[in-house]
Amino acid sequence: MAIALRYAARSNLGLGPKSRNEDSGYAGPNLLVLADGMGGHAAGDVASSMIVGELAPLDDEDVGADQAIPLLERGLRTANQQLSAAMRENPKLAGMGSTTIVMLRTGTKLAMAHIGDSRAFLLRGDSFAQITKDHSFVQQLVDEGRISKDEASSHPQRSVVTRVMTGQPEDEPDTSLREAKIGDRFLLCSDGLSDFVGAQVIEEILREAAGPDEAADRCIEVALKASTRDNVTVIVADVVDADGNDLPSTVPEVVGAAAKRLRGRTRAIPVSPAEKAAALTRETRSSTPGGERGDPDDDHNDEHARADTESAGVELAEQSRRGTAARIARRTIGGLVVVVVLGVGAYAAWAWSQRQFYVGADSGRVAIFRGVSQSLGPIQLSHVETPTTVLVSDLPGDLQTAVTNTIAATDLADAQAKVEQLWIEAFRCRVLAATGTACGTTPGALVTPVPTVPPTRTPSTGPSTSATTSPRSLPSTPLTPPARADGSSIRRPVAFAQVVEAG
Repeated sequence: MAIALRYAARSNLGLGPKSRNEDSGYAGPNLLVLADGMGGHAAGDVASSMIVGELAPLDDEDVGADQAIPLLERGLRTANQQLSAAMRENPKLAGMGSTTIVMLRTGTKLAMAHIGDSRAFLLRGDSFAQITKDHSFVQQLVDEGRISKDEASSHPQRSVVTRVMTGQPEDEPDTSLREAKIGDRFLLCSDGLSDFVGAQVIEEILREAAGPDEAADRCIEVALKASTRDNVTVIVADVVDADGNDLPSTVPEVVGAAAKRLRGRTRAIPVSPAEKAAALTRETRSSTPGGERGDPDDDHNDEHARADTESAGVELAEQSRRGTAARIARRTIGGLVVVVVLGVGAYAAWAWSQRQFYVGADSGRVAIFRGVSQSLGPIQLSHVETPTTVLVSDLPGDLQTAVTNTIAATDLADAQAKVEQLWIEAFRCRVLAATGTACGTTPGALVTPVPTVPPTRTPSTGPSTSATTSPRSLPSTPLTPPARADGSSIRRPVAFAQVVEAG
């Protein structure tokens, strides 16, 4: 049975400090694209609209299932190269980038490519699921079990992405091919929705809406009621019977930054980086209760068009000196606001990380670390808080692996307690090694009391029957209790102190 798409696209500036929409969206009979641009005052909207402009011609393609994913990969690779070329041609665009989600219909299947933290959801019957995985720092913490999904939603570093389109060769998307069923409802959204509206509310909206238009309008409305601080863009698409009474959509819709540079067309889209950066047209949309829509030009959008000429470094002849001065003032104030917001966010993230502790290995010895066991490029997010004298090689094999992979701690006291128990285990292994006995694995969980070390064997009064009954001395270099940062020793259990003294 042939399928088709019935879709709606909406975008809104949001309630934050941004003066222009950096999101772009395209919805057509065979193609859905959503891009969330980044890169500051003059570049995020350029990046997202260039990506949409590069991918939009795929809507006219008649693609087989085996060709769809390679076609998306080539399109994204070309778009990424165009970003790089545009930044070389115009230094003002340096540092721009964009997330991207793209879906291409091929027969009864949908090929998808995704990079960044914009999300795609699928509502099918009784099930509702996110079908993309964020490329973000917080998602890495969730994957490693360091924080829960609930903690991720309010984490101060949730906006830090680890992979987006930036013009670099290593910007590779995740791809997939899935069967589409009549009745499926897909949602593509930027983080202006998903960061401020919970998944349960999104599911409720998608279930209750009669059609894609109503669902898209409601998503924008709820995001604004939730005081979204970011641009918010959504594309809702229903899978329908191509030969049924539920008529599919046929006219492409372009929203956000792309609507100001493209005319809602596919083939007639500028192809060179310079053309894409300077393809300034009036915004092709009319205002709706839910946001922007790819409809004919509206004279009330002249101011938006002027803003776009500024982002591409083009000045209209009608602009006066007063307009230029005002634009400089706006840019200065906007830059200061961005610096302040980034500074506050960076401090909050740093302050949070400095309240985290874990136990790990440092130059072959156990150590307590302050921070999180991650890095952002060359920046390490942790440092040694308390070095110790406990050798990792003295520990049982399972604990050597645990320390190497790091052991989480709730606070500094918890980390010190874990080091004490590691010291006990290392001492136990040293004692057993001195008696010729294998250390084995940990006798209990690291967070539970560790059994007392067996006492050293004493000489037998009768004839020796085994080498293990002869006396052996303790290690020649006894373990020193690990030291705290203030120079004092971490406490040893009394039972082990007595064993050392007896030796």
